[in-house]
Order: sequence, then structure tokens, then C-alpha cells
Amino acid sequence: MEYSNLHEVLRSLYDEMMPLSADMAAVAKGLAGLGALFYVALKVWQALSSAEPIDMFPLLRPFALGICITFFPTIVLGTLNGVLSPVVQGTHSILESQVLDLNALQQQKDLLEREAMLRNPETAYLASDEEFDKKLDELGWTPSDLVTMSSMYAERQIYSLKKMFRDGFREFIEVLFQAAALVIDTIRTFFLIVLSILGPIAFAISVWDGFQSTLTQWLTRYISVYLWLPVSDLFSAMLSKIQSLILQKDIDSLSDPNFIPDSSSTVYIIFMIIGIIGYFTIPTVTGWIIQAGGAGNFVRNINQTSTKTGNIVGAGTSTIARTIGGKLMNK
Repeated sequence: MEYSNLHEVLRSLYDEMMPLSADMAAVAKGLAGLGALFYVALKVWQALSSAEPIDMFPLLRPFALGICITFFPTIVLGTLNGVLSPVVQGTHSILESQVLDLNALQQQKDLLEREAMLRNPETAYLASDEEFDKKLDELGWTPSDLVTMSSMYAERQIYSLKKMFRDGFREFIEVLFQAAALVIDTIRTFFLIVLSILGPIAFAISVWDGFQSTLTQWLTRYISVYLWLPVSDLFSAMLSKIQSLILQKDIDSLSDPNFIPDSSSTVYIIFMIIGIIGYFTIPTVTGWIIQAGGAGNFVRNINQTSTKTGNIVGAGTSTIARTIGGKLMNK
């Protein structure tokens, strides 16, 4: 199963479990009704004891919350999702456009890189079986030719091992990158499901005098968690744009017939590591958009975990990164 299908499974899970919030409406109605009774009685008693006229407008608040609880999936969740979904669709369209450009550039680079290696007589036999067989046919059976033949087999084997190791490590980093995105999306879906199912209870508690802030906290946390996905798409689109610029620079270099590629993907791996660490900062960035409390320990823990992961993975690539950095500075 592809990673995109896993994200779709999480979307379907949320849609299927969202109606369960209606099951909490019965319990929430009783709790809200009891709270409304005490709330109205207290406000009326305060007005009568102070010989003041009764202000009817604040007394309408429990009844408005009762209507929201009764039709919670439609009025509350439907309204919030309807307002926020265009933001998700807009950021996702930005991500899709960047990913399409990145895939096209990657295919073009792979083609030009192979052509560049075939142009170079010293590397052509490493990238092509036909060139390797052709070069073997040109050799004879003299001792010097046998030595050359053995050297060619050894160089081809070393090239294959390096390529296999490089591709394997690249796939491992890509798995970690996709896993980080999936972790954020899974936690986001879990938070949204909990907030949706227990939302009527939060609305009912906010009816009670002294707990009015519960309603505000629920709304801010729901919106904040919902925006994790748009922020994640924008971050992925930014990484795709950076990789597109790098690929475009490589394509321009490969277009030069005299350019010899080094077939290294270290820069790509470095940005994958940056992406892994960056995904775990999404809750913090979302908190800058709308202030929501209650997830401080969670954000701190995932940031510490992402930092440790980045240190472990980065230690394995630091030497390669310095080498590539030196080559880029020399160009």
C-alpha cells in the first residue's frame, strides 16, 4: 500500500467516526440542562437580590449551547470543517503542483546523468552492460589484457556496491521521511476524533458558571490541530521547491557535454533529514497561527525525539556532506 493511500485511510477513519459525536449528545444534554438550571437560577437570584432588572441576553447562552449540542455534527463540526476545508484544499493543490514538477525534473536528470556517463569512456562501461561487453571484446588474452579485464570487473563490482549502498540508504531516509509525515497525520487524526466525539461534553461543561473558557479552548485546539495538515503540505511544498531548484541546477550542469557527474545524492539525503526534523515542528508552527494550550508537553517531546533522530542520521552522513560541500565550493 502506498503512503498516499494510508493518508486517505486516516481521512476515511475521521469521516466514519465523526458521527459518533451524536452518541455523546444525550449525556451532554443532561449535563448541559443541569448546568443551565443552575446558571439561570444564579443569574436571576443575583438580579433579584440586588433589586436590579434581569438581563435576558446572558440567559440565552445556555439555550444556544443546547442547540449546538443537539445538532453538534451538523452545526459545529460541519461549520468548522466547511470553513477550514478550503484551506486544506488550497495548500494540497500547491503541494501537488510542486511534486509534479519535481518528478518531471528527476526523470530528466536521471536521463541526462546516464547520457553523461555514457559519453565518458572511463565510466560508460560502468553504467551500460553493452558498453562493458563491447570493451571486453576489444581486449585480447595477453597478460596485460587479463589484468585490465580483472580491473574492469573489480571496478564494476565496486560501482555496483556503492550504487546499491547509496540507493539503499536513500530509500531508508525516504521511509523515515514518509513515516514522519504519517506519524503527524495519525496523531492529528486521533486528536480530531477525540475532540469531535467528546466535543458535546466540552460544550455542556462550558454551560456551567466558571467553566466558560472550556468552549474557547475546545475551539482553538480543534482549529489548531486541523491546521496541522495545511502546514504540513506547505512544508512539503517548500522542500519540493528546494529540491526542484537543486535538480534544475544539476540539469543545467549535465547539459554541458564536458561535465562529468559524480552520481552523488547527498544533497537530496540532507534535505530528507531536514524534512524529518521539520515535520515534528509543525505543531509549534500551527500554534503561531492560532494560540492553543494543552499540547505543550507533547510538542516538547516530539521536538526532542526529532532532534535525537536527526543527530543519529546526520552522524552517518556528515563525512559525505563535507565532501560534497567541498566539491560544490570548487565548482
